[in-house]
Amino acid sequence: MANEFEVELDNDIQLEEPKKYKVFLLNDDYSTMDFVIDVLVKVFRKGQEEAAQIMLNIHNKGKALCGVYTHEIAATKVAQVTKMAREKGFPLKALMEKE
Repeated sequence: MANEFEVELDNDIQLEEPKKYKVFLLNDDYSTMDFVIDVLVKVFRKGQEEAAQIMLNIHNKGKALCGVYTHEIAATKVAQVTKMAREKGFPLKALMEKE
């Protein structure tokens, strides 16, 4: 004996792209340029040249964009930067802003 089920689908489902967040690194007077480049390569997967350019933008402008991600990924990147900085004794800060 087979059971039959009738399922009514709502065709008016609205799918939205997840909100994106920009992740920035902030300049400070203590984190070394080499450390900032290392963070950009390891956390944000930048190449050496791009990482060096972003590091100079951070140094000269006070902050620079490192990437745009979904909320969970952006929050993870901020946490990774904070952890790396604390382990090395640097005050480097990352922040995320809604796009």
